[in-house]
Amino acid sequence: MEFVQFHPTGMVWPPSVKGILVTESVRGDGGVLRNSDGKRFMFEYIPDVFKDKYADNEDEADRWYTDQGNNRRPPELLPRDEVARAINSEVKAGRGSPHGGVFLDVSSRLPAEEIIRRLPSMHHQFKELADVDITKEPMEVGPTCHYVMGGVEVEPDTAASSVAGLFACGEVAGGMHGSNRLGGNSLSDLLVFGRRAGAGACAYVDSQADKAPVIAESDVDAASRRAVAVFEGGEAGAQENPYSVHTQLQQTMNDLVGIIRRGGEVEQALVALEELKGRARNIVVEGHRQFNPGWHLALDLRNMLLVSECVAKAALLRTESRGGHTREDHPGMDADWRKQLLVCAVNTAGDGVDVNSKDQIPLRPDLMGLFEYSELAKYFTPGELADIPAKES
Repeated sequence: MEFVQFHPTGMVWPPSVKGILVTESVRGDGGVLRNSDGKRFMFEYIPDVFKDKYADNEDEADRWYTDQGNNRRPPELLPRDEVARAINSEVKAGRGSPHGGVFLDVSSRLPAEEIIRRLPSMHHQFKELADVDITKEPMEVGPTCHYVMGGVEVEPDTAASSVAGLFACGEVAGGMHGSNRLGGNSLSDLLVFGRRAGAGACAYVDSQADKAPVIAESDVDAASRRAVAVFEGGEAGAQENPYSVHTQLQQTMNDLVGIIRRGGEVEQALVALEELKGRARNIVVEGHRQFNPGWHLALDLRNMLLVSECVAKAALLRTESRGGHTREDHPGMDADWRKQLLVCAVNTAGDGVDVNSKDQIPLRPDLMGLFEYSELAKYFTPGELADIPAKES
């Protein structure tokens, strides 16, 4: 759960639309990232393992759009985590846009009619939501939480979870993408494991015809009481608004368990999460049960707090940087951590999360053989590569 992917470009202004994604097509069609000095800064953030495939100067980067066979890609098209960290670094260095992002500029790169033809949804999105005409001025963008590589632990061939009768696939299932999902891979994930989950569920139903799991009415009644308790209110001085708790939870995770993590800050987040869990127990919702967004949020907050605690505790324990997890105080990859999974579970008291280490099952040699050595070198240390069987001809 510590592996969280941040999409590099989400809207940052106005607050009502903060986090709405700005498609990578903008950069793929010529849009470039600039800081407050107007500098195209991504050339300074190309990792060594990518230098042979990404241009280190503007002339070559611009030629790529019309001649991809003879030029390296623009650095704006680096993997999402690399671009997100670069933007984060520029903002922290004081070179960000007025609202805490950077500028994504396509207006100076293409004619207005071409922008509208290629990027109609983006033109409409910014015009309607931010009153920005992207054919005339840059967009303000910044990293936004996009995808969680972790998820429900499942059996790979059937997508069965540890709860009898519960199957999970797609984005809710953890493990498919390792420490970092590459763009587009979730579609393959959904198709392959969606089918496996469907087939697994059907086989389970057939095999359990006479002994299906039985739900206790007392559990249903307890869940119902929990759901409506927020309408009853508590002591006047302790009442909490769900929106206030939600906003504070977002800010805590963004500031202390975000793109770049530090052990001390994650520990601060865990202290804050305990306080927020206490406040969540005193949430009061006004109004009725008919379409009440405040009630919906109050119900969701229990799970939001649970997931946040999983992410924070796992991030504190993993003392390395890998994929979507970056620890500034542990900047390198550690070969020993590649062999370990961190498994989160609700504790016996039901009021918190326990995290335990579990051995990672090695990738089968026949599957590992499908990767080119040069590709593996991007994601593994030399010591880790030594453990990987050589690819057979």
